[in-house]
Amino acid sequence: MPRPPRNIFCVGKNYHAHAREFASSGYDSSAAGAADAIPAAPIIFSKPWTSISGPAADIPLLPGLDGGVDYEAELAVVIGRGGRAIPKAQAMAHVFGYTVVNDVTARDLQQTHKQWLLGKGIDGFCPMGPWIVTADAVEAGAMRVTCTVNGEPRQDASTADLIFDIPTLIETISRSMALLPGDVIATGTPEGVGIGFRPPRFLREGDVVECAISGIGRIRNTLRRVA
Repeated sequence: MPRPPRNIFCVGKNYHAHAREFASSGYDSSAAGAADAIPAAPIIFSKPWTSISGPAADIPLLPGLDGGVDYEAELAVVIGRGGRAIPKAQAMAHVFGYTVVNDVTARDLQQTHKQWLLGKGIDGFCPMGPWIVTADAVEAGAMRVTCTVNGEPRQDASTADLIFDIPTLIETISRSMALLPGDVIATGTPEGVGIGFRPPRFLREGDVVECAISGIGRIRNTLRRVA
């Protein structure tokens, strides 16, 4: 899906442990402190379709945008049947299938601009794939989400740990706008991202990031500097 019908819908801070690590990182403008770390409602933002790249494509390191590049392994939902104001009880009937996304982020831009579009919408900052597994073939509520950098384990969690489950996300988004066939919803990333370390461990040229989800597969992307 090189060009979905719209931007990719993304969900911020949707795993408890990651919400806490993000709130304590100094990069989170959506929380005033630790007591405010867990969101009371889904945080929805988007990545432009121009950020999408393939499951083995290089992740570009662009001059001036390469100082705080981070990884985020995520389960992505692909909408099959569109609709507006979809209730939770009917939401799963609108899901065609699932794929893997790396919600690559320039943390310095995220921090500077106090919002997430510019830091996450950079061209090539959304490797996705390697294919779509249909909804009837997997159990989305019990998938293992992992990420390694140069073979080192960084993220490892279950989709059972989502704060807001897939039906809730579909209900929330479709309340404001109709979902269209081919829309993609990235459901959030677990604990273990680069800003969770002290000091942060950002990606550098030549680093290899592998994001995998049980029942779907893995994507493998290398950081490459662009002149």
